[in-house]
Amino acid sequence: MTLFDLTGCTALITGSSGGLGLAMARGLAQAGARVIIHGRNREKLESARQNLSEEGCDVLTTSFDITDEAAIEQALDTLKSDGVNIDILVNNAGMQLRRPLVELERAQWDTVINTNLTSAFLLGRNVARQMIERGQGGKIINIGSLMSSVARPTVAAYTAAKGGVRLLTQSMAAEWAEHDIQSNAIGPGYMITEMTQPLVDDPQFNAWITGRTPSKRWGTPEDLIGTVIYLASPASSYVNGQIIYVDGGMLAVL
Repeated sequence: MTLFDLTGCTALITGSSGGLGLAMARGLAQAGARVIIHGRNREKLESARQNLSEEGCDVLTTSFDITDEAAIEQALDTLKSDGVNIDILVNNAGMQLRRPLVELERAQWDTVINTNLTSAFLLGRNVARQMIERGQGGKIINIGSLMSSVARPTVAAYTAAKGGVRLLTQSMAAEWAEHDIQSNAIGPGYMITEMTQPLVDDPQFNAWITGRTPSKRWGTPEDLIGTVIYLASPASSYVNGQIIYVDGGMLAVL
């Protein structure tokens, strides 16, 4: 269906050398987009590029610190000078830190906020400037979390950051919709990735997830593909400022 066809579009997905980001990059590429994958580990990034290329994907790479404003501007300027215009931005890169609030140090709080929230502001702002200048619209997709709406112990900084992502997304929509830029978010539930594998392997925690989730299972990175394609495509041209939770129904039940 042409509504979901991304042919001719270029998508930058941060934190996409593995995990959720790589799955979304693969999905966008399979829908026709040229994808720019991003990561700090250049060896891992190159491995991901090779794998996608072998699958027939049109893929480029970029590497920069998502919390460094100057590095972001330089990377985007380099892409622009190479004739690469970003039509779709997926702010996926992030981090988690588990520590009780009373033990959380200021530096740790700042690191989590800067990595998960401030980076989305910096990249979103700079990419939107280019989109507005071109006058052809665009798509910004921020990756939130279940913690964009609820809290759990020991992840206060992450919860504050992801709650901020939800409201930042609404602010982007409020200011950029008139430029035909749709800004939306995805809130993944508990997904099986390299980082969460220890939790999957923990019998008590695994039982809690499967018992708490109406779908009775963990999510997989591939479960995000349909939603990211929808939000990146013309099918969502009048959807703005929303967050779609891909969580197996976890937030729907007590």
